Amino acid sequence: MTDINKESISVLNDLIETSKDGQEGFKTCAEDIKHPQLKALFVQRAADCATAAAELQAAVRSLGGDPETSTSVSGDLHRRWVDVKAVFTGKDEEAVLNEAERGEDHALKAYKQAMEKISKHNLVGIRDLVERQYHGVQRNHDQVKALRNQARAS
Repeated sequence: MTDINKESISVLNDLIETSKDGQEGFKTCAEDIKHPQLKALFVQRAADCATAAAELQAAVRSLGGDPETSTSVSGDLHRRWVDVKAVFTGKDEEAVLNEAERGEDHALKAYKQAMEKISKHNLVGIRDLVERQYHGVQRNHDQVKALRNQARAS
């Protein structure tokens, strides 16, 4: 396996963990919220993250690697914090949206780091996939932030 493939697989596996974290995080948010439209949004975002993870896993396989299949330790810790916090805040919309935005901040950072590694190591084979997913993460982040701002204002 070439160094380029090894580096590409490493970048993709990091993003698989991030996507799995997002999937589980949005699933937790969907469980914690009563508002039907927000619940539906979080269920859809969880499905989008699952699709992203599957795409990344397929890319790792095509490069001859073993794809990551689990969430990250930090993602697991974040979800436990969301669960604990939800108990104390009564699972109010703004609190759940705050946590969703925090999760999306983490995802954005992970994708930005991946894009930097792609540029640094000239990993052109994975650039389009990662860039497309990065734009989806940015859209999710902006939508969650706007919803949080709405909840805060009301």
